[in-house]
Amino acid sequence: MGSKYAFESKFRCQIFKCSKCGFCQAACPVYGVTIRPALNARGKMLLLKEVIDGTVELNDELIDPIFQCTMCGACTENCPSGINVPDIIKQVRKDLLASCRHAISGAHRVLGQYKNIYGEENFPDFGRTWNKKADYVFFVGCVGAYREEKATSAILNLLDNLKLNYSVINEVCCSGILEDVGSTIKEANVHIITERILATGCGAIITSCPYCLRTFNGTAYKKLREHNIKFIHISQFISSADFNISTDKKITYHDPCDLGRHCGIYNEPREIIAKIATSFIEMRHNKKKSLCCGAGGGVRGSFAANSVSMAKRRLKEAEEIKAEIILTECNSCIHNFNNGKTRKQNFKICTIYELINELIEANGGFCF
Repeated sequence: MGSKYAFESKFRCQIFKCSKCGFCQAACPVYGVTIRPALNARGKMLLLKEVIDGTVELNDELIDPIFQCTMCGACTENCPSGINVPDIIKQVRKDLLASCRHAISGAHRVLGQYKNIYGEENFPDFGRTWNKKADYVFFVGCVGAYREEKATSAILNLLDNLKLNYSVINEVCCSGILEDVGSTIKEANVHIITERILATGCGAIITSCPYCLRTFNGTAYKKLREHNIKFIHISQFISSADFNISTDKKITYHDPCDLGRHCGIYNEPREIIAKIATSFIEMRHNKKKSLCCGAGGGVRGSFAANSVSMAKRRLKEAEEIKAEIILTECNSCIHNFNNGKTRKQNFKICTIYELINELIEANGGFCF
């Protein structure tokens, strides 16, 4: 008898490899704030086994456990059986949406009508000339364009000071988020981005958004790779620069899930911080063990309260070490941390580049 759902035909073996050991439970950010067994990876795998066995239907009653996953990858990192939980959940979400159309997420609706995930009409120009010929394109991303503009301006100012020959383009959403919430990348957006980037004649795309970086490295943007265009995270690009500035503030760093566990970029941000911070201290969970901020996988939009609770949980670790500044390399993390920060928490939350720009200004200008 054939498989009833695509997730079964693709991932049956992985799902049945789950040994119910519970290592994922200890790492799951959603379980950490809800203490609901059905919401960690083990609970999801047990539910999916029952769906495969025919004792449970894949219907709207499973929307809650299946869509409460930030896709952080901490479960896979801690799984002794090597189960790729995020890939399984993506497919299950597709199967769910095929039969439960009312489960459709806000991202589907917004990107069906607008060019970005926030439903904004116009892409901000940040005072730069769009779509010009250049060696590099800096790709801002939706969060950096419409919610964390200060962080984006800091990077653009830094690139200007470095005399980099770069351009920004009139962006639309890379639409990678659609894959996480049960749909597929919007081909129209892929075409627009690809053509606008190729028109600049650039040899590399620099982005500060780890999720955009993941999306560009996927199959949808293979045409750019065919033109030998490289994809670089801003931390990789800046890590070799010396700015001759420093601060004695106690600084810690939060590893974003998309940049760390999904892209394997841990060292470059720390190399930059080591050059500007005389007092750096790691949080209890760091690098591969970093706690998720709670913003990913569509959770921030659909389960806002739990998303903010995850941010609060992470910020408590910064309190433990009495950090004065929390740096991170993801605008979504910045945005969610600011949502979760309490009035009593007086630490600063910003990107590395915002801090660098502030130190440069305090030092009287840019110098190497």
